[in-house]
Parts: sequence; C-alpha cells; structure tokens
Amino acid sequence: MFATVKPQAKLTTKPLPDDLFTAINELKRELNAVILAHYYQNPDIQDIADYIGDSLGLSQQAAATNAEVIVFAGVHFMAETAKILNPDKLVLLPDLNAGCSLADSCPPKEFAAFKAARPDHLVISYINCSAEIKAMSDIICTSSNAVKIVSQIPEDRPIIFAPDRNLGRYVMEQTGRNLVLWQGSCIVHETFSEKKIVQLKMAYPDAQIVAHPECEPPVLRHASYIGSTTALLKYCLNSPSETFIVATEPGIIHQMQKEAPHKRFIPAPATNNCACNECPHMRLNTLEKLYLAMKNRSPKIEIPEEIQAAALRPIQRMLKLSAS
Repeated sequence: MFATVKPQAKLTTKPLPDDLFTAINELKRELNAVILAHYYQNPDIQDIADYIGDSLGLSQQAAATNAEVIVFAGVHFMAETAKILNPDKLVLLPDLNAGCSLADSCPPKEFAAFKAARPDHLVISYINCSAEIKAMSDIICTSSNAVKIVSQIPEDRPIIFAPDRNLGRYVMEQTGRNLVLWQGSCIVHETFSEKKIVQLKMAYPDAQIVAHPECEPPVLRHASYIGSTTALLKYCLNSPSETFIVATEPGIIHQMQKEAPHKRFIPAPATNNCACNECPHMRLNTLEKLYLAMKNRSPKIEIPEEIQAAALRPIQRMLKLSAS
C-alpha cells in the first residue's frame, strides 16, 4: 500500500490579516508549532521560519523538536520525512501540490522491480524521494552526507544509489565506488546552461562558481566548490572572494545576501530565457498559504502505518551514520 496525496480541502476562511507575520507568530504560540523552511523557499517564508536549512538539517530538526505541530515549508517528501520521524504529531504542508520532479522520477513500482533484479545490493536513497522509496531503502542520505555514508559501507558490498544520477556520479567520483544508479534527475539542476555560466565567468573573471552536486557534470567541471545548500552558504561566507555564481535554486541567495551583504551573488542562468532555475514546486508555498494551513490545521501529511514504519528505519540509520 502506497502513500497517497489527498485532495486539498476547500476551506472557508475570513479575510487574511493585514500583518501575516504577527498572525503567524500568534498561531505558532497557540498551536505550540515550529516552522521549518528549506533554503529554496520564498524570502518571506525564510524570514518567518524558526529553522532554515537543507534536507539533512531539516531532518535533524524534525527529529529533535518538542513542538506539537510541525509546519513544513518545503516540498512533499520533506514534510513526509518529518511525519515519519514524528508519527504522533500534526505535520502541515502549506500546499500539498508542492511535489518534487526528482521524487517523481522514481516511481515505486518500477523501482521495486529494479531492486528485485539486484537482490544482493544495498539500497542507499537520496532523501529527495517518496515515502514508498524510503520504505524500500536500507539507508537514506542527503547531499550533505552522501559521500560520508557511502564511504562507511564495506567495499565488497554492491550498492544501488537512487534516485539522482548526478549526485550518484558525484559520489562515485569522490569515493571511487562503483554504484548502480537509478536514472532520475532534478528539473532545476539539470537546466543550468554551461555556455551561459562560462559567459558569466568571462564577464566576472574574479567570481567563483559554486554548485550543488545535483547539477549536470559539464556544470560541475567549472565549479570552484561543490556542496549541499548549507555547505555552499558556509563556503561563500568564509571565502575571501567577493563575487559568486551560484548554480543551485536561487532561493539560497536570500540567506547568502543576508549573511554577507557586501558580497555579490549571481544566480546561474538556465538554458532558456526563463525562470527555470527556480523550483516551481517550492514556489507553490506562500506566506498566505502558510498562515491558512496553521489557521485551518490543514492540509496535513498522512502516511500509511506500514510505509511509515518501514521508511523510519533507513532515516534513523542515516542520522546515526551522519553523527558517527
């Protein structure tokens, strides 16, 4: 039985308050809620959040929180992870349609057959996957800890790595391990234009290119530094360089600019003249939807118990291996 996304209920609400920040903070106290937000969220949501982070940091916060309600400003698989770690708590997602192209690229039925054809393989799945894929995995990883986790697996143990082929290739390069890769990818990170990035570098010769490992290999070849969103943020803050070309979803630039207002951060361009470097799923969440989710206690994340229990074990293994 697979987890399902229920249609979002149409709820009648009073007109929105003039000051959403104040109203949300009042609801947070009333509900004993915590707001977790990914770096790719809109600036307003980042500014109201109690914690902003990447997938690993958000998972750690979800595991540690004492709040009774978790409001997850991110995408569906992230809120699912919070629910898996907190089965008895109310987990809200401002917009249930905030999915993930990478998670969608790994359908559970097809992956089950892929896994069954390789029964001796350990399955390490990137956290950017559905609860069903997590339930079929042995260990979950994030871009922050994928290299560390794969490095801890005995070299004679074959590994399936899913669903992101680009992160998988990067891990192979860093560890020297031969991984069997599921051929999934992220629509944002695969659309960056190598040609346009090179042109930007020519226009800003002193700029450093920083990139997320979900990017395609031609883009990664030009990067001065490759890392998770948190790692990219820390690198840019600590680097003596003043200008950076940022090859990941540009939501992270809000935090970069707040932490280092004297530096210049340029979003890496996509192949087309569009905002394709912005995640359309992440951007479905808005401050208004976040307020309404808290006000209405809906939409909430629900996962079948058997999926939830099976998915919890590989997440717990990730958290344990990350701490070792």
